[in-house]
Amino acid sequence: MTTSAPTTVPAGTGRRPALLSVDGLSVRFRLPGAVVHAVTDLSLDLHPGELLAVVGESGCGKSVLAHALLGLLPRNATVTGQARLHPAAGEPVDLITVGERHLARQVRGRAIGLVPQSPATALTPVRTGRRLLEETLRAHGHPRRAAADAAERAAVAVGLHPADLDRYPHELSGGMAQRLATALALAPDPPLLLADEPTTGLDRPLVEHTLDLLRRRCDTGAAVLLITHDLAAARRVADTVAVMYASRIVEHRPTPALFDRPGHPYSAGLLDALPDRAFTPVPGHPPMLTDLPDGCPFAPRCPRATDSCHTPPRLADDGVGRLACHHPLTPGAPA
Repeated sequence: MTTSAPTTVPAGTGRRPALLSVDGLSVRFRLPGAVVHAVTDLSLDLHPGELLAVVGESGCGKSVLAHALLGLLPRNATVTGQARLHPAAGEPVDLITVGERHLARQVRGRAIGLVPQSPATALTPVRTGRRLLEETLRAHGHPRRAAADAAERAAVAVGLHPADLDRYPHELSGGMAQRLATALALAPDPPLLLADEPTTGLDRPLVEHTLDLLRRRCDTGAAVLLITHDLAAARRVADTVAVMYASRIVEHRPTPALFDRPGHPYSAGLLDALPDRAFTPVPGHPPMLTDLPDGCPFAPRCPRATDSCHTPPRLADDGVGRLACHHPLTPGAPA
Protein backbone atom coordinates (compact mmCIF):
# COMPACT_ATOMS: atom_id res chain seq x y z
CA MET A 1 0.00 0.00 0.00
CA THR A 2 1.34 3.42 -0.91
CA THR A 3 2.01 5.64 2.09
CA SER A 4 1.61 9.37 2.29
CA ALA A 5 4.57 11.69 2.40
CA PRO A 6 5.62 13.35 5.66
CA THR A 7 3.30 16.08 6.87
CA THR A 8 5.99 18.01 8.69
CA VAL A 9 8.52 20.28 6.98
CA PRO A 10 12.08 20.07 8.37
CA ALA A 11 13.49 23.05 10.21
CA GLY A 12 15.28 25.44 7.89
CA THR A 13 13.34 24.49 4.74
CA GLY A 14 10.49 26.93 5.31
CA ARG A 15 7.34 26.05 3.40
CA ARG A 16 8.98 25.55 0.01
CA PRO A 17 7.56 22.70 -2.10
CA ALA A 18 9.48 19.46 -2.18
CA LEU A 19 12.32 19.24 -4.70
CA LEU A 20 11.97 15.44 -4.81
CA SER A 21 8.79 13.48 -4.07
CA VAL A 22 9.04 9.70 -3.96
CA ASP A 23 5.77 7.78 -3.69
CA GLY A 24 5.40 4.02 -3.40
CA LEU A 25 8.78 3.23 -4.98
CA SER A 26 9.58 -0.48 -5.24
CA VAL A 27 12.53 -2.18 -6.91
CA ARG A 28 12.74 -5.87 -7.70
CA PHE A 29 15.67 -7.79 -9.21
CA ARG A 30 14.79 -11.00 -11.01
CA LEU A 31 17.35 -13.77 -10.61
CA PRO A 32 17.17 -17.39 -11.76
CA GLY A 33 14.77 -18.95 -9.29
CA ALA A 34 14.45 -15.90 -7.02
CA VAL A 35 13.32 -12.29 -6.76
CA VAL A 36 15.28 -9.74 -4.72
CA HIS A 37 12.96 -7.29 -2.92
CA ALA A 38 15.50 -4.46 -2.86
CA VAL A 39 13.20 -1.49 -2.13
CA THR A 40 9.57 -1.80 -1.04
CA ASP A 41 6.84 0.85 -1.08
CA LEU A 42 9.20 3.71 -0.22
CA SER A 43 7.81 7.22 0.09
CA LEU A 44 9.60 10.40 1.11
CA ASP A 45 9.86 14.11 0.36
CA LEU A 46 13.10 16.08 0.15
CA HIS A 47 12.91 19.87 0.30
CA PRO A 48 15.36 22.58 -0.82
CA GLY A 49 17.73 23.28 2.05
CA GLU A 50 17.19 19.84 3.62
CA LEU A 51 19.76 17.16 4.30
CA LEU A 52 18.04 13.79 4.66
CA ALA A 53 20.14 10.87 5.90
CA VAL A 54 19.05 7.33 4.99
CA VAL A 55 20.60 4.88 7.44
CA GLY A 56 20.50 1.15 8.08
CA GLU A 57 22.58 -2.00 7.95
CA SER A 58 24.36 -2.98 4.73
CA GLY A 59 22.09 -4.61 2.17
CA CYS A 60 18.87 -2.91 3.25
CA GLY A 61 18.36 -1.12 -0.08
CA LYS A 62 19.88 2.32 0.52
CA SER A 63 22.16 2.39 -2.52
CA VAL A 64 19.51 0.82 -4.76
CA LEU A 65 17.29 3.80 -3.95
CA ALA A 66 19.91 6.24 -5.27
CA HIS A 67 20.53 4.25 -8.43
CA ALA A 68 16.80 3.91 -9.09
CA LEU A 69 16.39 7.69 -8.96
CA LEU A 70 19.05 8.11 -11.65
CA GLY A 71 18.04 5.20 -13.88
CA LEU A 72 21.28 3.34 -13.18
CA LEU A 73 19.87 -0.08 -12.34
CA PRO A 74 20.72 -3.23 -14.32
CA ARG A 75 18.36 -4.68 -16.89
CA ASN A 76 16.96 -7.33 -14.54
CA ALA A 77 15.47 -4.58 -12.34
CA THR A 78 11.77 -3.78 -12.29
CA VAL A 79 10.83 -0.39 -10.82
CA THR A 80 7.32 0.71 -9.88
CA GLY A 81 5.96 3.80 -8.15
CA GLN A 82 6.83 7.45 -8.72
CA ALA A 83 9.80 9.70 -8.08
CA ARG A 84 9.03 13.23 -9.17
CA LEU A 85 11.73 15.88 -9.47
CA HIS A 86 10.34 19.41 -9.19
CA PRO A 87 12.87 21.79 -10.82
CA ALA A 88 12.85 25.48 -10.03
CA ALA A 89 11.80 26.15 -13.63
CA GLY A 90 9.82 23.84 -15.85
CA GLU A 91 7.48 20.93 -15.36
CA PRO A 92 7.99 18.10 -12.84
CA VAL A 93 9.81 15.03 -14.17
CA ASP A 94 9.00 11.47 -13.12
CA LEU A 95 12.46 9.94 -12.86
CA ILE A 96 11.04 6.42 -13.11
CA THR A 97 9.19 6.78 -16.41
CA VAL A 98 11.23 9.44 -18.22
CA GLY A 99 13.44 8.14 -21.01
CA GLU A 100 17.19 7.52 -20.90
CA ARG A 101 17.84 10.43 -23.27
CA HIS A 102 16.30 12.91 -20.84
CA LEU A 103 18.06 11.37 -17.85
CA ALA A 104 21.44 11.56 -19.59
CA ARG A 105 21.05 15.11 -20.93
CA GLN A 106 18.95 16.90 -18.34
CA VAL A 107 19.09 15.01 -15.04
CA ARG A 108 22.37 13.25 -14.29
CA GLY A 109 24.98 15.79 -13.26
CA ARG A 110 22.82 18.81 -14.05
CA ALA A 111 19.74 18.36 -11.85
CA ILE A 112 21.02 15.51 -9.67
CA GLY A 113 24.62 14.83 -8.75
CA LEU A 114 25.85 11.48 -7.45
CA VAL A 115 28.76 10.78 -5.14
CA PRO A 116 29.14 7.02 -5.74
CA GLN A 117 29.92 4.53 -3.01
CA SER A 118 32.85 3.26 -5.08
CA PRO A 119 34.85 6.02 -6.80
CA ALA A 120 36.07 3.46 -9.34
CA THR A 121 32.62 3.67 -10.96
CA ALA A 122 33.04 7.43 -11.58
CA LEU A 123 36.70 7.83 -12.50
CA THR A 124 37.90 7.05 -16.02
CA PRO A 125 41.29 5.35 -15.63
CA VAL A 126 42.88 6.96 -18.73
CA ARG A 127 42.12 10.56 -17.70
CA THR A 128 43.73 12.59 -14.96
CA GLY A 129 41.62 14.15 -12.27
CA ARG A 130 42.19 17.56 -13.83
CA ARG A 131 40.90 16.43 -17.21
CA LEU A 132 37.89 14.70 -15.64
CA LEU A 133 36.93 17.83 -13.75
CA GLU A 134 37.52 20.21 -16.64
CA GLU A 135 35.54 18.04 -19.07
CA THR A 136 32.68 17.84 -16.57
CA LEU A 137 32.63 21.60 -16.09
CA ARG A 138 32.80 22.34 -19.82
CA ALA A 139 29.93 19.90 -20.40
CA HIS A 140 27.90 22.05 -18.01
CA GLY A 141 28.61 25.35 -19.72
CA HIS A 142 31.96 26.57 -18.38
CA PRO A 143 34.32 28.10 -20.96
CA ARG A 144 37.70 26.37 -21.21
CA ARG A 145 39.67 28.91 -19.14
CA ALA A 146 36.94 29.22 -16.53
CA ALA A 147 36.72 25.42 -16.29
CA ALA A 148 40.44 25.19 -15.50
CA ASP A 149 40.12 27.62 -12.60
CA ALA A 150 36.88 26.05 -11.37
CA ALA A 151 38.48 22.58 -11.40
CA GLU A 152 41.19 23.69 -9.00
CA ARG A 153 38.66 25.39 -6.73
CA ALA A 154 36.58 22.20 -6.69
CA ALA A 155 39.67 20.18 -5.73
CA VAL A 156 40.58 22.50 -2.88
CA ALA A 157 36.98 22.48 -1.63
CA VAL A 158 37.10 18.71 -1.04
CA GLY A 159 40.56 18.74 0.51
CA LEU A 160 42.71 17.89 -2.51
CA HIS A 161 45.85 19.79 -3.49
CA PRO A 162 45.64 21.12 -7.08
CA ALA A 163 48.77 19.11 -7.92
CA ASP A 164 46.83 15.93 -7.12
CA LEU A 165 44.66 16.61 -10.16
CA ASP A 166 47.55 15.72 -12.46
CA ARG A 167 47.47 12.11 -11.28
CA TYR A 168 45.55 9.26 -12.85
CA PRO A 169 42.98 7.46 -10.68
CA HIS A 170 45.27 4.47 -10.05
CA GLU A 171 47.86 6.88 -8.64
CA LEU A 172 45.44 8.15 -5.98
CA SER A 173 44.83 6.65 -2.58
CA GLY A 174 41.33 5.41 -1.81
CA GLY A 175 40.56 8.55 0.17
CA MET A 176 41.89 10.84 -2.56
CA ALA A 177 39.81 9.01 -5.18
CA GLN A 178 36.74 9.43 -3.00
CA ARG A 179 37.39 13.17 -2.70
CA LEU A 180 37.85 13.48 -6.46
CA ALA A 181 34.53 11.69 -7.03
CA THR A 182 32.91 14.13 -4.61
CA ALA A 183 34.42 17.08 -6.48
CA LEU A 184 33.06 15.72 -9.78
CA ALA A 185 29.55 15.55 -8.29
CA LEU A 186 29.70 18.99 -6.67
CA ALA A 187 31.43 20.97 -9.43
CA PRO A 188 28.35 21.44 -11.68
CA ASP A 189 26.41 22.70 -8.63
CA PRO A 190 23.31 20.46 -9.00
CA PRO A 191 20.26 21.43 -6.91
CA LEU A 192 19.99 17.83 -5.62
CA LEU A 193 22.90 15.66 -4.52
CA LEU A 194 22.76 11.93 -3.80
CA ALA A 195 25.76 11.13 -1.61
CA ASP A 196 26.21 7.36 -1.28
CA GLU A 197 28.63 6.69 1.59
CA PRO A 198 30.70 9.78 0.64
CA THR A 199 33.10 9.42 3.58
CA THR A 200 34.33 5.92 2.69
CA GLY A 201 38.11 5.68 3.03
CA LEU A 202 38.52 9.07 4.70
CA ASP A 203 40.18 9.72 8.03
CA ARG A 204 38.18 11.52 10.72
CA PRO A 205 39.17 15.13 9.92
CA LEU A 206 38.32 14.60 6.24
CA VAL A 207 35.06 12.88 7.19
CA GLU A 208 34.04 15.97 9.12
CA HIS A 209 35.28 18.25 6.32
CA THR A 210 33.17 16.37 3.74
CA LEU A 211 30.09 16.34 5.96
CA ASP A 212 30.40 20.05 6.59
CA LEU A 213 30.75 20.62 2.84
CA LEU A 214 27.45 18.80 2.27
CA ARG A 215 25.80 20.76 5.05
CA ARG A 216 26.89 24.06 3.53
CA ARG A 217 25.29 23.08 0.23
CA CYS A 218 21.95 22.77 2.02
CA ASP A 219 22.51 26.07 3.77
CA THR A 220 22.64 27.70 0.32
CA GLY A 221 19.37 26.07 -0.81
CA ALA A 222 20.42 22.77 -2.35
CA ALA A 223 19.11 19.42 -1.10
CA VAL A 224 21.19 16.38 -0.13
CA LEU A 225 20.18 12.76 0.31
CA LEU A 226 22.98 11.24 2.36
CA ILE A 227 23.18 7.44 2.35
CA THR A 228 25.30 6.26 5.25
CA HIS A 229 25.77 3.58 7.87
CA ASP A 230 27.53 6.17 10.06
CA LEU A 231 24.96 7.35 12.59
CA ALA A 232 27.40 9.88 14.01
CA ALA A 233 27.62 11.45 10.55
CA ALA A 234 23.85 11.59 10.29
CA ARG A 235 23.56 13.22 13.69
CA ARG A 236 26.19 15.80 12.78
CA VAL A 237 24.59 17.20 9.64
CA ALA A 238 21.14 15.77 8.89
CA ASP A 239 17.85 17.61 9.33
CA THR A 240 15.87 14.39 9.08
CA VAL A 241 16.72 10.69 9.21
CA ALA A 242 14.99 7.78 7.47
CA VAL A 243 15.82 4.35 8.91
CA MET A 244 15.65 1.48 6.40
CA TYR A 245 15.34 -2.18 7.28
CA ALA A 246 14.93 -5.07 4.83
CA SER A 247 14.00 -2.78 1.90
CA ARG A 248 11.50 -0.61 3.81
CA ILE A 249 11.58 2.67 5.69
CA VAL A 250 10.57 1.81 9.26
CA GLU A 251 11.06 5.25 10.80
CA HIS A 252 11.43 8.78 9.41
CA ARG A 253 11.65 11.80 11.68
CA PRO A 254 13.67 14.93 12.53
CA THR A 255 17.19 14.07 13.64
CA PRO A 256 16.95 15.29 17.26
CA ALA A 257 13.74 13.33 17.79
CA LEU A 258 15.23 10.13 16.37
CA PHE A 259 18.35 10.29 18.52
CA ASP A 260 16.56 11.39 21.69
CA ARG A 261 13.48 9.17 21.46
CA PRO A 262 13.55 6.57 18.69
CA GLY A 263 10.16 5.04 18.06
CA HIS A 264 11.13 1.79 16.34
CA PRO A 265 12.96 -0.98 18.22
CA TYR A 266 15.34 -1.34 15.28
CA SER A 267 16.26 2.35 15.42
CA ALA A 268 16.84 2.01 19.15
CA GLY A 269 19.05 -1.02 18.49
CA LEU A 270 21.18 0.88 16.00
CA LEU A 271 21.65 3.71 18.49
CA ASP A 272 22.51 1.27 21.30
CA ALA A 273 25.30 -0.10 19.10
CA LEU A 274 27.09 3.27 19.09
CA PRO A 275 30.36 3.40 21.08
CA ASP A 276 29.13 6.34 23.17
CA ARG A 277 26.02 4.39 24.20
CA ALA A 278 25.60 0.74 25.17
CA PHE A 279 27.95 -0.46 22.39
CA THR A 280 25.70 -3.50 22.02
CA PRO A 281 25.01 -4.82 18.51
CA VAL A 282 21.50 -5.57 17.31
CA PRO A 283 21.05 -9.33 17.93
CA GLY A 284 20.52 -11.66 15.00
CA HIS A 285 20.80 -10.95 11.29
CA PRO A 286 18.64 -9.20 8.69
CA PRO A 287 16.50 -11.48 6.52
CA MET A 288 17.49 -12.33 2.98
CA LEU A 289 15.84 -9.96 0.52
CA THR A 290 14.89 -13.00 -1.53
CA ASP A 291 13.00 -14.52 1.41
CA LEU A 292 11.29 -11.79 3.41
CA PRO A 293 8.75 -12.82 6.06
CA ASP A 294 5.07 -12.07 5.48
CA GLY A 295 4.78 -9.84 8.54
CA CYS A 296 7.18 -7.36 10.13
CA PRO A 297 10.66 -8.25 8.84
CA PHE A 298 12.25 -7.17 12.12
CA ALA A 299 10.04 -9.41 14.27
CA PRO A 300 12.56 -12.32 14.49
CA ARG A 301 15.11 -9.94 16.07
CA CYS A 302 12.70 -7.83 18.11
CA PRO A 303 12.23 -8.29 21.89
CA ARG A 304 8.78 -6.67 21.66
CA ALA A 305 7.38 -8.94 18.95
CA THR A 306 3.98 -10.59 19.45
CA ASP A 307 1.49 -12.44 17.26
CA SER A 308 0.30 -9.11 15.86
CA CYS A 309 3.68 -8.75 14.15
CA HIS A 310 2.68 -11.48 11.69
CA THR A 311 0.81 -8.62 9.95
CA PRO A 312 3.02 -5.99 8.25
CA PRO A 313 2.90 -2.68 10.18
CA ARG A 314 1.79 0.42 8.29
CA LEU A 315 4.11 3.41 8.00
CA ALA A 316 2.01 6.18 9.51
CA ASP A 317 2.28 9.69 10.91
CA ASP A 318 2.77 9.71 14.67
CA GLY A 319 2.77 13.49 15.17
CA VAL A 320 6.57 13.80 15.02
CA GLY A 321 7.42 11.83 11.91
CA ARG A 322 6.46 8.47 10.49
CA LEU A 323 6.76 5.04 12.07
CA ALA A 324 5.97 1.44 11.10
CA CYS A 325 5.67 -0.65 14.25
CA HIS A 326 2.92 -2.51 16.12
CA HIS A 327 4.71 -1.96 19.45
CA PRO A 328 6.44 1.44 19.21
CA LEU A 329 8.72 2.73 21.92
CA THR A 330 7.11 6.18 21.79
CA PRO A 331 3.73 6.40 23.60
CA GLY A 332 0.80 7.38 21.45
CA ALA A 333 2.32 6.27 18.16
CA PRO A 334 -0.05 4.33 15.89
CA ALA A 335 0.39 0.59 15.59
